[in-house]
Amino acid sequence: MNDKIVSILNEIRPEFDFNEPTENFIEAGMLDSFDLVTLVTSLDETFEISIDGTDILPENFCNIESISNLLNKYIK
Repeated sequence: MNDKIVSILNEIRPEFDFNEPTENFIEAGMLDSFDLVTLVTSLDETFEISIDGTDILPENFCNIESISNLLNKYIK
C-alpha cells in the first residue's frame, strides 16, 4: 500500500522525493491544500473507497504512515 501512496504523491508533486522520511509533508511545503484535494481523489479512485469529509484533515495526510492509517480505516 505504501508504494501506491508514494506513487500517487510523486504524480501530484514530482519535484519532491516522498520516499525520504519527512515528519510533515504540509509543514515542509511538499503539499498544499489543492494537492490534498487531488490526493484524496486519487486515493479514492485507486483504492475504490470514499474518504469522508470529516477525515480530510491535515494530520491525516502529513506523512506516509498517517495516510496509510487513514486508508486502513476504509479498506476492509
